[in-house]
Amino acid sequence: MALILISIYFALFSQKIKLPTTKRVQVGAGTLSGLMGGFFGMQGPPAVLYFIQSEPSKEHYMAMAQTYFLIGNVMMTGVRAYNGFLTSTILMDYCFGLGGVIIGTTLGAYVFKHIPSRIFRYIVYAYIAVSGIVILLS
Repeated sequence: MALILISIYFALFSQKIKLPTTKRVQVGAGTLSGLMGGFFGMQGPPAVLYFIQSEPSKEHYMAMAQTYFLIGNVMMTGVRAYNGFLTSTILMDYCFGLGGVIIGTTLGAYVFKHIPSRIFRYIVYAYIAVSGIVILLS
């Protein structure tokens, strides 16, 4: 429910919300992201909302978000490997999954280029709302 309400709030008031890129705001967004990741397995929304509000363009936003998720996923994969959850079966499935990632990245890059900057942030908010609905219904 929180994701739905937050996405509606940001969609309505995003033009009035400007997050400074100070250490205090960054640590706050990172802490909230870490807590949500640890408790609920969804560390993305606070980081995404921070990046979409603080970055000057959709290209900067995308670079920051992709770097954030890359670092986080590499760290989580390392922890899982250390704890013995990275088996040969998972590695085989990972190789098959790379095909889907390549296709999705190619299609996503094409769509990204054609989304106007003024609409992009609302698509991000809508995606967060849909994620909230899916979590609420599951």
